[in-house]
Amino acid sequence: MATVLVIGAGAREHALAQAFANSAQVTMVYVAPGNVGMQADTIQPVGIPMTDIDALRDFATVTAIDLTFVGSEEPLIAGIVDDFQAAGLPIFGPTKAAAQLEGSKSFAKDRLAAAGIPTAASITVTSWPAAERAIMTSEEPVVVKQDGLAAGKGVTIYTTRQEALTAVHDLYQANHQTKLVIEAYLRGVEFSIFSLVGPNGIVHTPVAQDHKRLLDGDMGPNTGGMGAYSPVRWLADEVVADAIDQLVGPLLAEMVANHTPFTGVLYTGVMLTAQGPKVIEYNVRFGDPETQVVLPQLESDFYELVLALVRGQQPVVQWQTEDVFLGVVLAAPGYPVAPAPGMMVPTISMPKIRSFYAGVGQNDDKLITSGGRVATIVATATSATRAQAHVYAVLDALTTKLQYRHDIGYQAVEKENKVVSGDANRY
Repeated sequence: MATVLVIGAGAREHALAQAFANSAQVTMVYVAPGNVGMQADTIQPVGIPMTDIDALRDFATVTAIDLTFVGSEEPLIAGIVDDFQAAGLPIFGPTKAAAQLEGSKSFAKDRLAAAGIPTAASITVTSWPAAERAIMTSEEPVVVKQDGLAAGKGVTIYTTRQEALTAVHDLYQANHQTKLVIEAYLRGVEFSIFSLVGPNGIVHTPVAQDHKRLLDGDMGPNTGGMGAYSPVRWLADEVVADAIDQLVGPLLAEMVANHTPFTGVLYTGVMLTAQGPKVIEYNVRFGDPETQVVLPQLESDFYELVLALVRGQQPVVQWQTEDVFLGVVLAAPGYPVAPAPGMMVPTISMPKIRSFYAGVGQNDDKLITSGGRVATIVATATSATRAQAHVYAVLDALTTKLQYRHDIGYQAVEKENKVVSGDANRY
């Protein structure tokens, strides 16, 4: 029997922990630091910060952890995989060098260029004069990406060049060493590919589509993600296969050629443009909230899957195909700027509904907000339309001050309604 350590604190890590706990081989899943909302018979939060690599390594050694899975990007970019591997501890994730794919936008752009992978035209700048020139020669809207980590919120789209100039000038006033990637705006439909990569094996999950903007209709500020659904049935299998062939395979080959071979979870953010699929960005871990709607679809053993990849094998995997999983994120009032602490967080228990917890604390026996995004509520049904209706019937019946979007999955619902009305040629 096995024990697993998941590193991270959010709803993504709650979903990962549940997936491991479902394995008949796993007796306990520890989550560091985890949160009180994920506590269960076989899931135990451990109060170790996810960036305290020495303490995490010592815990894994003393507890005789059989497998560590890194959910969040910060410890990956800090080099936790290198540290664990040096200590002989089995761990799934990219090395510090490979994690630059997410830690440095300019590194990622260099790999894309070297591999000839379709993506937005861009320029990397490190000074205000260079940024000003790049913005003035850009078409509107202007996309500006911060080079380092930004918790899923490091991309800003400015409607006009003047807006971009003002904002970027302020950035350089605050930090003259700022590195930015300024790139062309891609138009099309976004979707997410997750690839679990081992030295000699690879598994692609069902694709997902998430919703980054805070408000209905894709309005408001960018967030870490306000909801997602999977699978994306209206995307043709050939489109997904082409995206994997053009955007994932060549990147993995380039990483080997660059002497930074990639293992772990590769997130490929795809924009399906009129010219075909193009890369928006790469991340080096599962997305949040996509994990919460992807992993529950796995019908085979998640522990066996990951362990096989770590051992250099190609696992045999089975995903469900009958249902759509649609998740809505509940966030504290004031998120993403100034989330309010101490607000009550509902607990929901009913058929076809799953709850994954993130920024929560505890007051007596009640969950309260202690962060921005506090829970993802996932409904399951035979269509996106039914799953959407089910989750919102549950949420709208709550008495809560938490905020959430009311249109998660709208593209899938629109597509399904077009088919019902006979207008299937729209896609």
